[in-house]
Amino acid sequence: MWTRVIAVCAVIMSSSAHAADTGTLDEETTKALFGPPHYSPYAGRNFPTQVFWGDTHLHTSLSMDAGAFGNRLGLDDAYRFSKGEEVIASSGQNARLLRPLDWLVIADHSDGMGVFDMLLNQDPTLMQYSDGRKWSGMIREGRGVEAALDLIGKFSQGKLQWSSADPEMMKPVWQGVVEAAERHNEPGKFTAMIGYEWTSLISGNNLHRVVIYRDGADKAIRTLPYTNDDSSDPEKLWQALQAYEDKTGGDVLAIPHNGNLSNGMMFSAERVNGKRFNKDYAKLRHNWEPLYEVTQIKGDGEAHPFLSPDDEFADYETWDFGNLDVSALKTNDMLEYEYARSALKLGLNYQEKLGVNPFQFGMIGSTDSHTSLAAVEEENFFGKHAGSEPAAKRMMKAFMSNENATIYTWQEVSSGYAAVWARENTREALFDALARREVYGTTGPRMMVRFFGGWEFAAEDARTRNPAWVGYNKGVPMGGVLKGSNGDAPRFLVGALRDPFGANLDRIQIVKGWRDSKGKLQEKVFDVVWGDADSRKPGSNGKLPPVGSTVDVASASWTNTIGDPELITVWKDPDFDADEQAFYYARVLEIPTPRWTAYDAKRFGLKAGDEVPMTTQERAYTSPIWYTP
Repeated sequence: MWTRVIAVCAVIMSSSAHAADTGTLDEETTKALFGPPHYSPYAGRNFPTQVFWGDTHLHTSLSMDAGAFGNRLGLDDAYRFSKGEEVIASSGQNARLLRPLDWLVIADHSDGMGVFDMLLNQDPTLMQYSDGRKWSGMIREGRGVEAALDLIGKFSQGKLQWSSADPEMMKPVWQGVVEAAERHNEPGKFTAMIGYEWTSLISGNNLHRVVIYRDGADKAIRTLPYTNDDSSDPEKLWQALQAYEDKTGGDVLAIPHNGNLSNGMMFSAERVNGKRFNKDYAKLRHNWEPLYEVTQIKGDGEAHPFLSPDDEFADYETWDFGNLDVSALKTNDMLEYEYARSALKLGLNYQEKLGVNPFQFGMIGSTDSHTSLAAVEEENFFGKHAGSEPAAKRMMKAFMSNENATIYTWQEVSSGYAAVWARENTREALFDALARREVYGTTGPRMMVRFFGGWEFAAEDARTRNPAWVGYNKGVPMGGVLKGSNGDAPRFLVGALRDPFGANLDRIQIVKGWRDSKGKLQEKVFDVVWGDADSRKPGSNGKLPPVGSTVDVASASWTNTIGDPELITVWKDPDFDADEQAFYYARVLEIPTPRWTAYDAKRFGLKAGDEVPMTTQERAYTSPIWYTP
């Protein structure tokens, strides 16, 4: 698979492999990456120099639940909004992004794509079913949210009265999706990547994947999206993706998300078919799923405080109520198999036992917005669905409620975006970067982050104004692998520049996970560089004190009088053991800023309850760099 991806990335990957083995680049690879010597340090370079911001997971009115919730914005509206144009939201409000996105994947649900329009228009195909008649009536009565929750519940439990994968229903809708992407794709300016969401649900447990094509309409139109009605087993999805590539010569990948709603199934050692992992399965998952959506509107999925009690930043926007429809509540034994950090650790065990790491994934953020609006700036948050778009007292409305739990709108997270390091803004270049994991996710801010690992980085490398040149010359980028150390500890060059419209930076941390000599999985979070370094020092317990806060909740404002606009350093692992497998990723924290709930309270003159958080500490997560003995 990905034959063209491998060819396109050959220079970068070969240089990374060589650096991992020897710590230096051979003359041929150096010339390929950096060109012959020039006076200008920018001449001849052949590595990714730009970060492109996008969303891999946006829903329009074509998604069955989004339409029932009240979304009336279609494909063209979603693209126009992401390009920076002003649109009228489903709630009748004018909406616009502060800055356009560079690329977008509209990932409407493959199951029931276009069904909402059929319900709204009382299509005879669905009016023959009692649920179809009921939901159609509820939507026309203005009870779309209630209808959507009922529909989601039936779908989650496999109780829909009709097939959600009827080819005759799907063909014209999929053709419209593909044609819209072609209309809005402008190589070099804005990239519309073709995709959909495979909505796997097993008794309400979320195993969703977003499927993204490298290809255009000529290939993508030749097969229909895979559905949960076809199968809820990811292995069957991978077979369908392989069949697509075999038939078309195209390239495609899948991105799992929302492990926190899977009730322990997302990273479970037991496959959907009941069998345990083996080498063949590990290879397939490694190849088809190079990324994980680590943060989005339905909760942040990097870490959980139960799993990481020594990490004071682990309890960030945690959703641990239960599965997708809260038909089953969460228990602590499920958590290890739901969060990115624990999954990365589990992957080290598989690498040791099977020789392949099925969880060797990069990390991105995306929205999972069902409003057609990829709007996750805190001051510009349009919510999960049309029923939670900006309105007085929206934060205290129930997002969903049943006998097990009530989730309120204030618990929705204004998150996130995917950042891709690439040479140009095209489908091919972006897909290739996603496939090689040279990506990172943020909870919304557009901070610029670089992360490299190798053996030869020195302190003076953190003082260069061209860290990418040093990074690619001496090591591997985020998403890469280091192999063999000759006993020396790896060094990491990590740097971040604040969002120019956002907050200063509190600190950069490197999160390490490793498998020790006794086979036990370990983790540790290192503060490697931080703002206000002249006045802020780690305490006797090794912990860095909080950066403080300038947030004024009443006015929903803050000042950049603490923290630093830029942080960069070279860090060497002080606890390195050359015989132990490990991974490292960077977590970049901003200083505290107002949460979207604070903006709502100010704008609508509200006083929220004490349980509603009014500040946030936004962050970025890089893809890891792995070390293998």
